[in-house]
Amino acid sequence: MDGGSPQPLRIAVLGPVRAWWHGTPLDLGPVRRQAVLAALVLRPGLLVSHEQLLDDVWGTQPPGSGRRVLPSYIYQLRKALDTAGAGRSASVIRSGRDGYRFVNDGTRLDVAELAGRIGEAQRARASGDLATALDRFSQARTLSRGEPLAGLPGPFAQGERQRLVQRQRTFQQERLECLVRLGRSAEALDDLAALSASEPYDESLAALWMRALYGSGRQAAALGAYQDLRGRLRDELGVDPGTELRRVHQAVLRRDDEQLLGAAAVRAAAVPGGE
Repeated sequence: MDGGSPQPLRIAVLGPVRAWWHGTPLDLGPVRRQAVLAALVLRPGLLVSHEQLLDDVWGTQPPGSGRRVLPSYIYQLRKALDTAGAGRSASVIRSGRDGYRFVNDGTRLDVAELAGRIGEAQRARASGDLATALDRFSQARTLSRGEPLAGLPGPFAQGERQRLVQRQRTFQQERLECLVRLGRSAEALDDLAALSASEPYDESLAALWMRALYGSGRQAAALGAYQDLRGRLRDELGVDPGTELRRVHQAVLRRDDEQLLGAAAVRAAAVPGGE
């Protein structure tokens, strides 16, 4: 976790866009103004031109007032986010040649925290420290408050929303993989069921679902899950399961605990019987 004093300004985009100053919620105004803020916050330090901001938020239907709308939005955002009397030179939103940039010095951004937790988790997993990896992935999960950039209009918000949703799905799958490899497959089943329902043709997710079912003592259900997906792939897409899914299927048939669950899970399962 971060040390030292907490940053006074906090901005969150992993859900509805919100901001706080020393824990007090700030009024960011209507959704298009929030969309302008998001287009700057998610490009920290980069100068974003007026034209780019208009495209980001209004797309092919620019406002009747043209670029004149942006200074009023920036003024209101500075008024909400900056300390009293900060002035433009000390604002979190700086003016540049024909554009604006967000300066995140001293600002706590949930997307930056998310990236940090995911990075820590992936490094721990690569080193074999699955317990720490699971802890960091779980911390990352708590940062999400629903659909990213919820309710924001414009092409930029739409594209970032899709990117962040996919990132959430990826690290959630990595967290569930840690649970399976730690011998805690039963804890992964509900979340895996929800993910599988939203991604019915994702073979790597289906393989993990089969492994979790097997690790929970449900070999027949794991084999049934394979047959169900195999049928959907053939009937709806005209393809057969890929190499990974076939390999997991064969391992379930052989009851190959080490391949399906990993050495740590096998050791965890062996402890009660060895006592």
